[in-house]
Amino acid sequence: MTLEELNVKYDKLQKKYGDKSLTSIYNGGKKSNPNICFVFMNPTGRNIASSPSWQGPRSPWLGTKNIWDLFYAVNLFNEDLYKKIKAIKPIDWTKDFCQEVYKEVENNDYFITNLAKCTQIDARVLKDKVFIDYLKLFEKEIEIVDPKIIILFGNQVSSIFLGEKISVSQCRKKEFTKVINNKIYKCYCIYYPVGNGRFNIDKSIEDIKWIIKENT
Repeated sequence: MTLEELNVKYDKLQKKYGDKSLTSIYNGGKKSNPNICFVFMNPTGRNIASSPSWQGPRSPWLGTKNIWDLFYAVNLFNEDLYKKIKAIKPIDWTKDFCQEVYKEVENNDYFITNLAKCTQIDARVLKDKVFIDYLKLFEKEIEIVDPKIIILFGNQVSSIFLGEKISVSQCRKKEFTKVINNKIYKCYCIYYPVGNGRFNIDKSIEDIKWIIKENT
């Protein structure tokens, strides 16, 4: 199975769990054996790629600003491009600019994705069942991409992906493992750094820097 074939299956779940006026958001970055796979929760309509009329890549966080603070702070994003993101409005994110942003992600050897691909109008909390319904497809995504390290954002995503109750505050800088198709993946759980979790971004930055140092 390819990532493109997975996207077809993700689109079916968008119809079940997502807003009917929006489309799925998939992933982006280095899609073959990246150093890090960053796993967020689910996309929202703030992403400009969620519009059915959008002709560019359908990758996470397009047209938004705050998450790029994190990637810039952990030395995984170019300063000039970061400053441009902070300066422009969502409407100014063209197809070419989005491709430029994710080329920078690829060049820095990481992959960005969401456990659930169902796009909502806002950042409403989703029930565990929604994420669980995505889990098998997401495990296939991980198998295809084959990252060296997986970084999971927040308690809910961490708990569902790892199959155990996780409290990020209690397991900072702790290594977990996940077995997919007989391969062991090294995982870390960190604070969600945007939205209501924005006040924890410094802890997220600290932990990501530590993880990178420990694994290089």
